[in-house]
Amino acid sequence: MLIIGNHVSPYARKVLVALDIKGVDHEIDPIVPFYGTDAFTRISPLRRIPVLIDGDLVLNDSTVICEYLDEMYPDPPLMPRSPADRARARWMEEYADSRLGDLMIWRLFYARIVGPRVFKTVPDEAAIAKVTDVDLPDALDWIEERAPAQDFLFGHLCIADITYAAFFRNALLAGWTIDAARWPKTAAWIARVEAVPAFARSIRYEQAIVGARSHERPEALRAAGARVSEASVGGTVPASSIMLG
Repeated sequence: MLIIGNHVSPYARKVLVALDIKGVDHEIDPIVPFYGTDAFTRISPLRRIPVLIDGDLVLNDSTVICEYLDEMYPDPPLMPRSPADRARARWMEEYADSRLGDLMIWRLFYARIVGPRVFKTVPDEAAIAKVTDVDLPDALDWIEERAPAQDFLFGHLCIADITYAAFFRNALLAGWTIDAARWPKTAAWIARVEAVPAFARSIRYEQAIVGARSHERPEALRAAGARVSEASVGGTVPASSIMLG
C-alpha cells in the first residue's frame, strides 16, 4: 500500500496515523502537492493529498480513505459502533475538514508558511490577524462545547479525534496555539490525542520534514524511520492548486 502525502498535511496525517494504529504496512511518497507532476494530476485530479494506492485501487480524499481502511481492517475500530454516533463522528470530522481546513490551512498555514516558501508571496498580516483574533476563536467556542471532558469524543479514539489534533498541529506550526485558560476542554483533549503513540510518532516525522526542502524530505523521513517509496510523483517546479483559482 502506498500513501502519497506527508505528515505536515493534516489530511494525509490522519490517514497515516490510522494506518499506524491498525498496523497496516505501507510506504509513503512524501510530496508537497504544489510540486506534483502530471503523473500526480492523473491520480489526484484536484492536486490534493493524500492519495491511497492499494493494488489497482486509487482513492482520493482522507475521509474516503479512512472509511476504506476501517472497513478493510476493522480492528481496532476508528469509528464509533452505533449508527447515531457514527453520524455524529462524520459531522465532527466534516466540520474540521471544512471549517478548520479553511481557517487553519488556507488562511493561516498556507498564508504564513506555504505561500511565502513556495510562491514567494507576502503574508497579509491584517487578514491573518482576523483569522487568529476573530474567526478561530469563534470556531474554538463551538468546539469547546463539544470537546470531551475526558478520554475521546466517543469513548475510544476515533478518526474525528485524530482529525482535530492534526489541524491544531498545523495551526501550531503557523504560530497559533490553543489558549488553555479560555478553551480548557479542547486543549486537554488535543493533548490526549497527541499523546497516543501513533500520533506522537507522526509528530516525530513532521519535525523531520517541516523545515526541509521538497527533495530533502525522503531522506529525512528514512532517517527518522519511515518507509519511503523509491518512485515519486513529485517534481521540482511548483504549480498552484486548482482549488485556489
